[in-house]
Amino acid sequence: MRAIVLGLAIAGALTGCIMRNIVRGDAPRLTGTCAGACEHYVTCKPGHPAADAARCTAECPDVMTDPDSLMMFESLSCQDAVEFVDGTGKAATARK
Repeated sequence: MRAIVLGLAIAGALTGCIMRNIVRGDAPRLTGTCAGACEHYVTCKPGHPAADAARCTAECPDVMTDPDSLMMFESLSCQDAVEFVDGTGKAATARK
């Protein structure tokens, strides 16, 4: 009986955490689309450059072919999302 009560308490706590994140909007919005992935990338770029948005929109369908990989990209931190697309180092910062 204790195990059942403990299991229900844990399930309730987990559900509460998930619902709080959904209601508060802490969790990123995952669309699984190139539009959502490019919006995330451009939002993360300093100055939100229009040229990068156009490049992302053009290249995304060839690079990300399924909704799961797009959602994984959308869930990346800003730093990781920009580094994934632009790389790191001087060459990446020159693309701004």
